[in-house]
Amino acid sequence: MSQSIQSVPVETLREFVLEVFRGLGVPEEEAAICRDVIILSDLRGIDSHGVGRLAMYHDRIRTGIQSPTTNLEVVKETETTATLDGHHGMGHVISYRSMRMAMDKARAHGLGAVAVRNSTHYGFAGYYPIMATREDMLGLTVTNARPGVAPTFGVQPMIGTNPVTFGAPTDLPFPFVIDAATSITQRGKLEYFHRRGEDTPEGLAIGRDGTSQTDTGPLLKDLVSGAAAMLPLGGVGELYGGHKGYGYGTMVEILSAALSGGSYLWDLAGFDEEGTAQPFRLGHFFLAIDISHFIEPAEFRRIATDILQKLQQSKKAPGHDRIYVAGEKEYDIEQERRSNGVPINDTLRATLRRVKSELDIGGYDFL
Repeated sequence: MSQSIQSVPVETLREFVLEVFRGLGVPEEEAAICRDVIILSDLRGIDSHGVGRLAMYHDRIRTGIQSPTTNLEVVKETETTATLDGHHGMGHVISYRSMRMAMDKARAHGLGAVAVRNSTHYGFAGYYPIMATREDMLGLTVTNARPGVAPTFGVQPMIGTNPVTFGAPTDLPFPFVIDAATSITQRGKLEYFHRRGEDTPEGLAIGRDGTSQTDTGPLLKDLVSGAAAMLPLGGVGELYGGHKGYGYGTMVEILSAALSGGSYLWDLAGFDEEGTAQPFRLGHFFLAIDISHFIEPAEFRRIATDILQKLQQSKKAPGHDRIYVAGEKEYDIEQERRSNGVPINDTLRATLRRVKSELDIGGYDFL
């Protein structure tokens, strides 16, 4: 399906996103945090987690399964660790404050770790390790998610796409940031395909009979009902390492749920046995490491940069003239979009128009 694309200036999009969260009752300071996470996602080309998710947050708040205000409770705390309960508030705010707490502990003691329960979708996972890299720290976060991925040799969705995200400062114009699901692709990418009217590529998801499922619209519905499942990183079986993606996804589930005393697997589905919508009760884990407790930050950055540059400069495969490191493509996209705007297609524009209308927001000609 052919769609027209309109590039929207970043500042216009920033103002619109902030107005949406204000209209939903999110307090000003917290709305600004949510906006910043969403906008950085779009700037870095991670369109699956940017303004394309605004309607999801809108609908969840309006139906009462997510609170627009965030009451972050400290359940347990030590000098280097904390367990927090987000009480179904805004996942972006919960996560920003959790990483900030981990970083404060790391600055004082070298390491800081925070486990969170009863949170909600926290958006672009890379935002939180990037916070750490800006202050000469290493940052790591993982989160569980509603079930969508089958275990190796299974066909039922049991674990989430469960990303592992790590960031390190460098002397390059960008930090090293690897932000990747432990499934082949994330649910948001399937939603992105759906907005573009595209089929899902072969080998990303299967039905109950174990065969590949590519019709994106029915696939998204079948993921919710459990009639289809995405595949772990590595794909079907063990030949190409599907058991490794499955194992890492399970690791994320343990860090996100067992450490925090939170929910897991089908308890994160977002509905009860009668099909009534309920909070998603997601769990997260955040780790910050202050580099200065190990080595001078300048020396760390020098070594990290040398590693990355040697990788970039290594021999190229035929037909390729550039080797990238994690975070580099996103940096390039960010520079282009800061200058030329964020691309919005017809389907997304219609979705944002609905949100704008329901919240009675004026202006914004791009809608």
